[in-house]
Amino acid sequence: MERRAFIKTSSLLSSTLALTGSASLAGIPHATSHQSINEPIWLDGPMRWVQLAFVERDPGHYDPDFWLSYFKRIHAQGALLSAGGIVAFYPTQIPLHHRSDFMGSSDTLGYLVEGCRKQGMKIMLRTDPHAVRQDMYDAHPDWIAVTADGQKRRHWANPELWVTCALGPYNFEFMPQVNQEIMQRFQPEGIFSNRWHGHGICYCEHCQTNFKAYSGLALPQKADKLDLTYRKWADWNTKRLREVWALWDAGIRKERPTSRFIPNGFPDKIVTGREADLFFADQQARRGLIPPWANGKGAKELRSTLGLKPLIGIFSVGVEEEFRWKDSVQSDAEIRIWVAEGTANGMRPCFVKFGGDIYDKRWMESVANLYEGYYRNEKYLRNTASLARVGLVYSEQTDRNYGGKPWQQRSGDHLDGMYHALVENRIPFDMVNDRLLTPDDLRRFKLLILPNIAALSDTQCRQLQAFVENGGSVVATFETSLYDEEGRPRPDFGLAGLFGVSYDRQVEGPMRNSYLQLRHDAANNQTHQILKGLDDTPRIINAIYKVNVKPTATFPSPVTLIPTYPDLPMEDVYPRVPQTDTRELYLRQVGKGRVAYLPGDLDRSFWQLLSHDHSRLLGNVIHWALDEEPVVTVTGPGVIDINVWRQANSMTVHLVNLTNPMMMKGPFRELIPVDAQVSVQVPASVKITRVKLLMSGRQPKFMQKAGRLVLDVPRILDHEIVALDLA
Repeated sequence: MERRAFIKTSSLLSSTLALTGSASLAGIPHATSHQSINEPIWLDGPMRWVQLAFVERDPGHYDPDFWLSYFKRIHAQGALLSAGGIVAFYPTQIPLHHRSDFMGSSDTLGYLVEGCRKQGMKIMLRTDPHAVRQDMYDAHPDWIAVTADGQKRRHWANPELWVTCALGPYNFEFMPQVNQEIMQRFQPEGIFSNRWHGHGICYCEHCQTNFKAYSGLALPQKADKLDLTYRKWADWNTKRLREVWALWDAGIRKERPTSRFIPNGFPDKIVTGREADLFFADQQARRGLIPPWANGKGAKELRSTLGLKPLIGIFSVGVEEEFRWKDSVQSDAEIRIWVAEGTANGMRPCFVKFGGDIYDKRWMESVANLYEGYYRNEKYLRNTASLARVGLVYSEQTDRNYGGKPWQQRSGDHLDGMYHALVENRIPFDMVNDRLLTPDDLRRFKLLILPNIAALSDTQCRQLQAFVENGGSVVATFETSLYDEEGRPRPDFGLAGLFGVSYDRQVEGPMRNSYLQLRHDAANNQTHQILKGLDDTPRIINAIYKVNVKPTATFPSPVTLIPTYPDLPMEDVYPRVPQTDTRELYLRQVGKGRVAYLPGDLDRSFWQLLSHDHSRLLGNVIHWALDEEPVVTVTGPGVIDINVWRQANSMTVHLVNLTNPMMMKGPFRELIPVDAQVSVQVPASVKITRVKLLMSGRQPKFMQKAGRLVLDVPRILDHEIVALDLA
């Protein structure tokens, strides 16, 4: 089997583009090197998946041949089908394993499995252990979850059901029997379990006893991430779930060594990346104010630990808003843009339909068109390396251990703001887990961005220091490294040596009516680069909070502070201090690397305000720190998300058109086409034999000049893929 891995990318890409799809171990970072070369080939086989989530009344009410015909039409290669847990859709022999009341003497699941196998599809069977009926409650009341006030937990959506404890005997004793029966009867490629990990703190007798034995403590009374007892519970919960994962996976492999257990979500992405040989990402659709790039963000986070192991993106054709209208459907445009974001970021699509007895079929043509396009261009979607040179760091560690102060609320907005700025500025990037910062993990990146990665260990700080010493660059904001890995405050930044500043004992804000002074200097190239596009204004709005710092090195001053002054009454709205020498951006060269530190929460402020000036300034700082020609540049109107990939004999540039008035509040009503000019960096040593626009089927004219290939893309509706065939 071909071994797929990230390939080291030089600034000119010459070494990468000269490589074939196979890579030597020397070029494989840690995050991808744990995949065994002897893995069963089926894992990397299916590129297009389907999920049919049965409801109990489906047997006798739905037409399985209708679905088998549809699977064949769309060239589906893998099927995720409901098997057991809450309801068994086959003739189970396990006592208290509830069999569908509508099934009679038939085998609903067996018929569909057989039909899929005749079409050459791989089979993943789905279980759901999170709820049971009254007979299970009567036989095993200790298997039921308990609330903080000592009450057995009724199901929140269906009061006829009881919620199970995920960490007790139901999952450790009953579900292994279900898994064994499913494996012996159907021999699937694996079992995927939904809602297997519980729903908050359970106070049943087993959890009380087991947590006491683990920690010596009573269970916490509420979920408070800054409470030490809750943190201890969270650690125990993760360890206990890992035991469930290991138990189920071992039982499944015992029945069929090439099969796997796939959990639907796990609280630690490092463990997910290490243990999962493929993964289903259950990011079904947008809701509320979620932007359409969120599906790509989820893919990037998972790829940061999974590497290029198969990542399947489950997307719903139904509406995912708060009140869950599962039998309705989304618009064609909304489905297409969500799937495009996942595919462009390395996920393999898997639609999910709840209920086999279908009411609204409007989605089916849209999904068919998507899958048929991906089928025609499958070889260009089998990626062997991402060519992004920018890494956006995210931190589960900071999420768990940081917060509590007024300026630390909505801390996730730092990451979202920086993510959106990168998309708006059309910068290809990947994401980096802050616990994977070894030289092997980071070797393909030129720039790391730290959006308020507040909680960092001494080791992580040394790794980032080494990254810069080896020629990498860093952009950091706000309280980055001001706390250790447990969230304990440091007297100074852990990265003070890199930043060239020290903490001045105060976080200021919220700052009303404060501004950033832009000190233009036409003769200074660095200042010109930082303030590009802001030439016609002397100032822009400031961030909302800022960390006070003292410089310990010499810095330029392109951006300085205009302090807060009254915004009412109108007669008093004028600056009391028109300008200061307090820098709000610290830029320095460190060896061959560059470091930019912004003491303000400019990334979070951008996400909350969406000020175009903030986006422009952040983009300029990122380009300055990158200090190399981008792999791809795209000009033209609109908002376009860009991803760049390498395949065995090709290179692809994914262009996802997010231009839409509904971008920040879905669903899309229509797709609004844009045009673009694309310039791709290609070393002279690489011969391009053909250029294609895969989704539209066009072969555009192009020219090569000064190491770059330039072409016009006349129409991007939702998703266009520029494919360069390489000799």
